[in-house]
Amino acid sequence: MKLLRTIALDPSDTFVFDVAAEPGEWAVSGVFRFWDCDPAKLEGKARAAFRGGFLGVQSWGWSTLAQIVPATEDDYRNLVDLLAGQLVDRFGAPDMAIAKSAAEEEVAFSQSLCSHPISSLVAVHRAVSDGEVSESFRRLQLREGQGHGKAFSFMEMEDDIEPDGNLKLVDLGRRPTAR
Repeated sequence: MKLLRTIALDPSDTFVFDVAAEPGEWAVSGVFRFWDCDPAKLEGKARAAFRGGFLGVQSWGWSTLAQIVPATEDDYRNLVDLLAGQLVDRFGAPDMAIAKSAAEEEVAFSQSLCSHPISSLVAVHRAVSDGEVSESFRRLQLREGQGHGKAFSFMEMEDDIEPDGNLKLVDLGRRPTAR
């Protein structure tokens, strides 16, 4: 059995979303969080969560990426129970039986996204067309022999380098030549 867990390759989720999911928590699509709002009116971080976030079930936060991981029957049952509890506590489900049924559906959908190999990364894109929400998922494939790394890297600029007004982004990663 395979399920989804949140993953953070860099700290960007903490800037992109109001609440970022903790790395390694169970994840589901989470589009149900937007059932009572008009996605066309979402702005800022809420819009970012709608357009491209997986829901971390424990934190109720968002993650840009999810990773396909091996899971046991106990993991599955615990995830369903955790999500059902969250649906009652945070979403106002009328009782645990109804919440558990909804959680089972959501987890089953997440499982359907796990047809790729273990450790594959999955991204989501949501859009609204004619009042209907559509979700598309894509697998991010690593090159052979490559491990998951940082999504972005940051460079330090040396104090004695002064841009001449013709700064080219492609030149930023190059070492300065001797003057």
